[in-house]
Amino acid sequence: MTLNIRSFKPKDAAQVEALFINVNRAIAPPDMADRFEAYITASIAEEIGRIKAYYAAKNGQFWVAYEGNILVGMVGVEQHGNDAMELRRMYVSPNHRRKGIAHKMLGFVENWCRNVGISTMVLSTSELQPAAIKFYETSGYKLTGESSAQVANNKTIGGGIRRRYYSKGL
Repeated sequence: MTLNIRSFKPKDAAQVEALFINVNRAIAPPDMADRFEAYITASIAEEIGRIKAYYAAKNGQFWVAYEGNILVGMVGVEQHGNDAMELRRMYVSPNHRRKGIAHKMLGFVENWCRNVGISTMVLSTSELQPAAIKFYETSGYKLTGESSAQVANNKTIGGGIRRRYYSKGL
């Protein structure tokens, strides 16, 4: 089936929210389930439940990836400094992984950035996502730092989980 990557529309909201919840619950360590539920609730209120407004305010974009009428992925970018974008919310449905969808979405976003004059992409991911770490590293992203996130916000659940920060010149 053909992958269709397009800009987010309000009609995508329920499927995007469901994918966000599903992926985050799947990576939550059992001893952090309550913390992840709080993170999910806060992220929906601040970002996922208001994608158009959130990404407009961040000078960004948000896209969805469909195979037929099934949402199989999502990804966004927000402004990061003068000539960089931060990759955000890149998720592929667990039932559709290992099919090249993440690679296609990342290539789509990198090309979009190049076309609008962005020279650098940055991102962060947690130690709880080793497949994502490997994917970004094999996609040319270079590790620029690590930190232990203590405070929760819409980019991390906090709780001392290590975050890895990456950058790639486009």
